[in-house]
Amino acid sequence: MVSIPRVDPSNAEQARAWDGQEGAYWAEHADRFDRAVRAYRPDFLAAADVSAADHVLDVGCGTGEITRDAARMAPGGRALGVDLSAAMLRVARERAAAEGLHNADFVRADAQVHPFPAAAFDVAVSRSGTMFFADPVAAFRNIGGALRPAGRFVQSVWQPLSRNEWFLSFTRALAAGRPLPAPAPGSPGPFALSDPDRIRTVLGAAGFTEVRLEAHEEPMWFGEDADDAERFTLGMLGWMLEDLDAEDRRRAVDGLRATLAAHATDDGVLYASAAWTVRAVRP
Repeated sequence: MVSIPRVDPSNAEQARAWDGQEGAYWAEHADRFDRAVRAYRPDFLAAADVSAADHVLDVGCGTGEITRDAARMAPGGRALGVDLSAAMLRVARERAAAEGLHNADFVRADAQVHPFPAAAFDVAVSRSGTMFFADPVAAFRNIGGALRPAGRFVQSVWQPLSRNEWFLSFTRALAAGRPLPAPAPGSPGPFALSDPDRIRTVLGAAGFTEVRLEAHEEPMWFGEDADDAERFTLGMLGWMLEDLDAEDRRRAVDGLRATLAAHATDDGVLYASAAWTVRAVRP
């Protein structure tokens, strides 16, 4: 039985999305989403540097790939994954059980306000899960309180939009020539923590020290071929077509097909991407 979490009112919209259709789509296509960012996984796990007896907190764990990695790396410790999506957490639990990972647990929670036990974790990690907090300072302060002194916090966040060809290509195609409103600076979203100065500012305000950023660039995989990638991408971003008339919708889908075909390779449909690995320490 999954309990209903306490959600900060400022995160209510994110909770509705991730515990609604968006989260359900991610859960249904867990393998695809994990494969999309798989090239970042070795460097991220190396940065996390989980030891055999560590207790690890995975924030925004989704379907739990990184939580399960941490559990395997810490056979004498435990890994706790938290997320807002009940659907994704069901997948995470099923996969951990199938792999016999009895030291992996999952809780439906808003990490901005969840009452984590104080100083209970050696490491906190988050792969693309911290950019959606309405109040990242409050969230990071709460996560910091769950870390033991000298505990580490390792995140992967996207670099600026201009460095992420995949997002630019998809949104430009599906916009069908319409101007898309720019999100308010710092508002929750994929690129909310793309500015290194903002990352340092919010982590510092939350009490973290020794903030370090490391740049990584990797190809992202979106499908075996253009047709496969089109089905997946439209399932993820099809909401962008909802207010279009038939002609504009056709133009948008044609534009998406064109960019996917242009990025088809022998290894699948690949786009350039860039992320930061961010490390910080709780004093």
